[in-house]
Amino acid sequence: MAETEVSKKRKRPIVRLAVLLLSHSVLVSVICCTAGVFGLLLLPVLAKNTYISENALMPGSASSMLSNQEVSEANKLIKELNNLHSNPLGATTESHGIIAKYMSNLGAQVNNHKFHPQLNQFHPLHFFSGPDSGVMQENSTRSLYGINTVGIIRAPRGDGKEAIVLVTPYNAVKGGVREALSLAIAYSVFSLLTRVTWLAKDIIWLVADSQYGEYAPVAAWLRDYHTPAFSNLDSLNTETCHVGNNNFESKISYGIRRSGTMAAALVLGVAYRNENEDTLGIYAEASNGQMPNLDLINIVHYLAVHRQGLPVKVEQFHWLLNSKWVKSLGEVFESLGKMVKTLNPDWKLGISAADYVEGAATLASSLYHQALGVPTGPHGAFRDYQVDAITLEFSLRISFDRLDRRNDFLLHGGRLIEGVIRSVNNLLEKFHQSFFLFLLTSPSKFVSVGVYMIAFALLVAPLPVVAASLYAKTLDLNPTSEKDNSATSNELGSVLQSWKWLNSVKTVFVVHFWGAIVSLLPYFISQIPDSDPTTNFSVWILLSILSLEILRWILVSPSSHIYGLPQGEWAILKSATISSFFIGLGLMSVINFATAEIGALLMVPMALMAHPLKLDVRSQSLRSILRMICNLVLGVISFPPATFFVFKGVIEGFSGIKAGDFWNWVESLWAWNSATYLYIGMVHLPCWVLCVQILLHPC
Repeated sequence: MAETEVSKKRKRPIVRLAVLLLSHSVLVSVICCTAGVFGLLLLPVLAKNTYISENALMPGSASSMLSNQEVSEANKLIKELNNLHSNPLGATTESHGIIAKYMSNLGAQVNNHKFHPQLNQFHPLHFFSGPDSGVMQENSTRSLYGINTVGIIRAPRGDGKEAIVLVTPYNAVKGGVREALSLAIAYSVFSLLTRVTWLAKDIIWLVADSQYGEYAPVAAWLRDYHTPAFSNLDSLNTETCHVGNNNFESKISYGIRRSGTMAAALVLGVAYRNENEDTLGIYAEASNGQMPNLDLINIVHYLAVHRQGLPVKVEQFHWLLNSKWVKSLGEVFESLGKMVKTLNPDWKLGISAADYVEGAATLASSLYHQALGVPTGPHGAFRDYQVDAITLEFSLRISFDRLDRRNDFLLHGGRLIEGVIRSVNNLLEKFHQSFFLFLLTSPSKFVSVGVYMIAFALLVAPLPVVAASLYAKTLDLNPTSEKDNSATSNELGSVLQSWKWLNSVKTVFVVHFWGAIVSLLPYFISQIPDSDPTTNFSVWILLSILSLEILRWILVSPSSHIYGLPQGEWAILKSATISSFFIGLGLMSVINFATAEIGALLMVPMALMAHPLKLDVRSQSLRSILRMICNLVLGVISFPPATFFVFKGVIEGFSGIKAGDFWNWVESLWAWNSATYLYIGMVHLPCWVLCVQILLHPC
């Protein structure tokens, strides 16, 4: 009776499901990868309209108070700054004094902040943290410095614990009408805010000296604002900002004046583009894919479109707008949407082909810039201190010289900034209601993390299934068998056979250790004097190959060296490779999801399809030939330099591509401390090398 009960004992449902997945791993891989790619292409269709999550913001609930009086005062500032260009030698010195004088005349607290330009240089010990002031002094030229001018309005209804920041980059040496206009917009708003009674948060206006770039002065000021340094950088020679008025000079502080916690920051810029209408561009991406709270973008979009009549634009890949295959996909999804709507009118999945193309171009740009990990403007410096910030770029369709057109522009731009500040001023706490993880498909549509994460999950889901299936099959553990696993002999055999896993794990570890060495090599290569990017790239490749050979000779035994595992063990190596890649993608998705998404698109198909080419040649079946062709194509496309050159050629054309372009691109990644650089060197490249090893396995 007991034997009958044991024989009829069934496995748990979760065990049976695992056995089913392992026994059909190929089918699971095909279904999941296809669904993952389809889900990614479907994201523009699934995008939702943006909305204001925080009710306290109340954008547009109050009438604008900015008038022509503030605009006329701003025009005086433009005129005075433009007159300085007739004397370029004194423009730098006098411009800071003029801006400080205008701030002081409004009753603001004014100070000048001196900073030294920081050299963007790769250093492995400071990769995820910005250098402190001591390191900055050592890596910079003492004779070169910039001066930021800062004005602070104390809120009549505030306690000084919160502030809103306005940033206007201004290059006093090369500054023109466009930079003067951005100053005029900020000054008109600043002038108004000195007289209002509803202000509950302090207003900080930072005029960033952008002669050494727009990002550096903002980052330097934020660093000193949050971490005060007691050094000679805080003392500024009064001769550098001498205006000739002793009473005025006495009002200027040469240290760091501080307010409270920053609630939000707006970076203002003006550009001239040959377009049919005035537009407002929004740049939101910060370092390593960080984004501001979506509510900040939403209130800017609402006030610009519905209050000031300014169309809002975000970055797009323009080459996708003319892509035939994207248009074809749009037509397919448009037809599917109409079909679905006939089945159930409540399913709102319809989208026109034109909207799909626009959404796909915007989505691809948003995904790329987040994956790149490089800030798209000075606002990125604020995100490092958990401050929500965006860059607003006003674009005019005609010249700035017409006075009537300029006044109209200053009025609309100033009222927009006033409305945003008024909304943020209503907040009782930091932005938290809306999304921090999202992808934009247009200025008014977004894809939330709960939607785009599904495509990534489907792409990486086959990795653990295939790894477990390969391991089970290699150890002769048939998932579909009904053997009695309680037998002592079978358990002992499994334990003995599992030691084969260690050889593959050792190989995977060595290759990933080599990836860490490859990631550190640019630090030493960059020390070579008078070397061009092409030479540096060539030296990097040679040293990488040499270091791989040295590691193989030192750390790997002859019986399991990198280029020749014992016959029949390539499947275990593939299982270990897929497992390590799955772990790497999981970690990267926490740091920068966009990088993990693009990495999965490029590398998951190759990792799943990797198969010794010799076995495919011997088989000579249609399936083997197709798999061999796919492996060769994927092997070329997924190699990081090849991926870069293909992508660059599609966007800019293949005629102007140089070998040193990849070095310049990688240099920009490590200069901005982008985690994508570490992913390429320590996850993607080692996985690619291991897959190539599997393809070249001497079966």
